[in-house]
Amino acid sequence: MGYDVLIKNGALIDGTGTAARHGSVAITDGKIIEVGEIDGPANQVIDAEGTVVAPGFIDPHTHYDAQICWDGAVTPSSWHGVTSVVVGNCGVGIAPCKLESREIAMRDLVLSLIHLAFLAPLTPFRHYVMGTESLERAATPKETRDIQALLGEAMDVGAFGFSSTILNQHLGFQGRPLACRNASRNELKAYANVLKSRGKGAIEVALTRQIGVLEEEQCELLDFLLDHSGRPVTFIALFDRDDISEAVRDTLRRAAPMIKKGARPQTSPLPLTREINMRNPFSFAAFPSWKRLFEDTSEQAQIAIYKDRAFRDQFREELKNPLAFGNWERITLHEAQTNPLKHLEGLTVAEIAGAQGKDAVDTFLDIVVADNLSCEFTMASFNTRVDRMAELLNDPSILIGLGDGGAHVDMLCDCGYPTYLLGTWVRERGVLSIEQAVRRLTSDPADFFGISDRGRLQPGLAADIVIFDPDTIGSGNRGERRYDLPGGGKRMVMPSRGVQYTLVNGDVVYAGGQIVGSGSGQILRA
Repeated sequence: MGYDVLIKNGALIDGTGTAARHGSVAITDGKIIEVGEIDGPANQVIDAEGTVVAPGFIDPHTHYDAQICWDGAVTPSSWHGVTSVVVGNCGVGIAPCKLESREIAMRDLVLSLIHLAFLAPLTPFRHYVMGTESLERAATPKETRDIQALLGEAMDVGAFGFSSTILNQHLGFQGRPLACRNASRNELKAYANVLKSRGKGAIEVALTRQIGVLEEEQCELLDFLLDHSGRPVTFIALFDRDDISEAVRDTLRRAAPMIKKGARPQTSPLPLTREINMRNPFSFAAFPSWKRLFEDTSEQAQIAIYKDRAFRDQFREELKNPLAFGNWERITLHEAQTNPLKHLEGLTVAEIAGAQGKDAVDTFLDIVVADNLSCEFTMASFNTRVDRMAELLNDPSILIGLGDGGAHVDMLCDCGYPTYLLGTWVRERGVLSIEQAVRRLTSDPADFFGISDRGRLQPGLAADIVIFDPDTIGSGNRGERRYDLPGGGKRMVMPSRGVQYTLVNGDVVYAGGQIVGSGSGQILRA
């Protein structure tokens, strides 16, 4: 009997970091059967001459919890060679969910094109036990035990750990903090102990309130989670900032003792560019002054706040200690709707302020008000220095991810980072070898989360495979607009280049730039 699929004559990069070698991969019943110089009959033969054959990529931070309910193809990640995604990030998710709360959650899951690995997000777990009180306070000892029991159930049926956040910008219903932000240290200890008692799982925590800056209190929390879980912890977000030049280096020095215990900071290889919609100004949510914008989101209320002198003065003061950004040269007026503002399109706020002889905050918010909140800006914020990014990408302690494919979709699309890493940082800039880049996208996240049957080209493992052209692989650093959300809503997506085939459990699901399969993915279990 022949193989189901035979991938022939490719440059095999097995995900371990070892040198590429010429060979073939044989697949039967969704598993890799042989790797090397092999031949034989097969139901499907793929000639991989001139291409790289690698394990499917694993994205450790995606927020696809809701999107998988309406987009079984899990786009655009599935366009970029990604075959497994970790969801339930930043403490956010849609389950568990009681019947009376389901108006805010999706109902029916569709079959997924790629694999789904779930973290247990603490927000819905706390809400399930505490109701709306979870948005206001810490859990009582009894509530903590109930949440702990639910988390234990999730771990026992295959969750890969749990996630939480302490970030100011992580706001929920009516602009209130996400429920997991109210978790006490006693709670977090109880939840971490769930992992420790089972000897499995990982923790993800959105930790750096000031982007790229790890403060003493956050170091203590990171150490606390490591000690009480006995498990690895990945924390976000480690982005290079030119406005705080040494922030990342200082953070890595400060985190060094925790890194030795199993902490992994997480970054993206992309220079981060986002669109700013002033009706949903998430880009500024880390600043305390902007909390009012999320409490009453009516247009009239928001215009009144943008006009308010006290609001502007408070924002100016907060910019002296920039939580998210501090450089008006990186914010550009992309599109204005009113004709008197059209001539300003393409200029930075700093340029406009200089020409008008005004303060940048007033310039920015005056444009917003004059355009009735309809204007759109772009922000080029982090990861812009090539030399510093080379340091980050070559640091073995750093986990590469933060695709965020299902989050902030009206502003940005960073989930094309695997193809960007291979095209820009490997081929064009030579910062990483292709073998090391593939390892960082495959076995590294697999090992961190305990996804034991994927991430390598190895007999007996699942046949999740990407085949790409090393001479053309790549993607941009800014997405393009689509209006394909339910109801015709806008989202940003990132097309890929150079991905020729993607196989999930041995089935071809992507070929020739198109989704060609369905339902090959599965729920992964720890």
